[in-house]
Amino acid sequence: MLAARDLSIIWGDTPRYWRWISAPESRFDEVAELMSVCWLEVHGRIDTSLLSTNTRYAAYLVYKSTPHTYGFEYQPAEVSVGLCGDENQTDGKIKTVFLDPEACERQRYENEYERTLLGRRRMGMFGHLRRLGSRFSTTVPQDGPKRRKDGWLEIELGEFYNEKGQEGELDMSMMEVKGGNWKAGLIIQGIEIRPKDS
Repeated sequence: MLAARDLSIIWGDTPRYWRWISAPESRFDEVAELMSVCWLEVHGRIDTSLLSTNTRYAAYLVYKSTPHTYGFEYQPAEVSVGLCGDENQTDGKIKTVFLDPEACERQRYENEYERTLLGRRRMGMFGHLRRLGSRFSTTVPQDGPKRRKDGWLEIELGEFYNEKGQEGELDMSMMEVKGGNWKAGLIIQGIEIRPKDS
């Protein structure tokens, strides 16, 4: 696992936005606690030569929330895993995830409710097709955060197949920069890379 101190956390050295604390249940001396930001961006990198060849890996952000967490209820984050500088890498696709464990379920429910409304109210007042704009994402993340045995949460950032002879740095990222809303209360332990179950 890459420790939070080994990650590139935008504004991570600015006490107004992040603070470094010890958490007895962490495997590292320090973890990063989000005080308050509107631009959330975290990157981790590892040299592919440190990974076994011909193996599919998954990367996971390992975190938890404080009782004062806010800003993650309705705004998903974008996550990706891929080789640095290889924008066409198929494994490096961007996907959206909810960091709030309840948000994914809430989003599924709200999108289903909206689809039901669209099915029932297609025609407007004069018989014209009525267009209802969606305030929610039409693509709902399938997987939300999972609780680990150690009590922390993890969310998959993506997968990477480490082919024999493939060299470079693997970039793993989590960003929420589009919503513009302030968020706080996330505690990041690090990013774990492990072989993906078949």
